[in-house]
Parts: sequence; C-alpha cells; structure tokens
Amino acid sequence: MAAAKSKNALDLFIEGARNGWVIGTTSMLPNVLMAFVLIQILTITGLMGLIGKVAGPLMVLWGLPGEGMVVLLGAFMSMGGGVGVAAGLIANGALTPVHITILAPAIMLMGAIVQYMGRCLGTADSNRKWWGWQILICIINALVAMWAMRLIVSFFPDTPIGV
Repeated sequence: MAAAKSKNALDLFIEGARNGWVIGTTSMLPNVLMAFVLIQILTITGLMGLIGKVAGPLMVLWGLPGEGMVVLLGAFMSMGGGVGVAAGLIANGALTPVHITILAPAIMLMGAIVQYMGRCLGTADSNRKWWGWQILICIINALVAMWAMRLIVSFFPDTPIGV
C-alpha cells in the first residue's frame, strides 16, 4: 500500500478555489442572471407595478413595498434567484438597503424550497402527506424572521422603515 501524499496549504487553496468556481458558475450564476432577466421582463411589461399594487397591503406588515413579494417568490424557487431579484430591485430603486435587510433572513430560510423538495424530500423517502406542512413551516419561519429583522432595524433611529 502506497503512502498517501499530503497536500500543502497552497494545493488545498487551489483545489477549493476550483471547486468554488465550478459551483459559482454552474449553480449560482445562472439563477442570479435569470433573476435579473425576470426583473427586466416584469418591469418592461408593467407587471412589476401590478405586483407591487396587489402585494402592497400584505407586504406593508413588514415595512416593505409590494415589489418585495417578487424577492420572496424568487427565493421560493432558488436562493440565488432571490438574491438576484433583490439585487435587481435595489439597482432600479424599487427596494432600499433597509428593505433588503428585512428580506435577507427570509431569502435564507425559505430559499430554494422548490429545488430542495425534489432533492431532499424525494430522496429521503419522506411521506408526501407531510410535504405541505414542511413547506409551510419554512414560509412561517421566513415571515417571523422578517418581523424580527424589522424590529431590530427599528432600533437604529437613522434608518427609515416603511415604504
């Protein structure tokens, strides 16, 4: 049996950088780019304004404009997509840094539910009758986290909350 060659720190760094590059370009980048395209499509067609008006009364509970709903929908599909939608909306002025701060925990807690349903629940042979409850728990966690973040942000007097 041959002795295993130990790797030095530089070799480990290069290996990690390669793995990170592959993950970033094959998993994250397509989601973020698609989110930017989606924002442009919604804005050009006027659907973003409609979503903002329809979702506005609900999103005001968290001190967010109605357009924040698009971030949550993007995060529901893909965490990278949610981040991309948030970046697109902050770039076009629909959201502020405070809004993103309130939305960030929801993106992380609810991110990629649709992707993980197939990957995790399907392969774990989880009973399908509980899938809806498991998804609902993720959504409730995200909404509660947004309220908690809104409360935290309110302790900073120079930070305007609301739409």
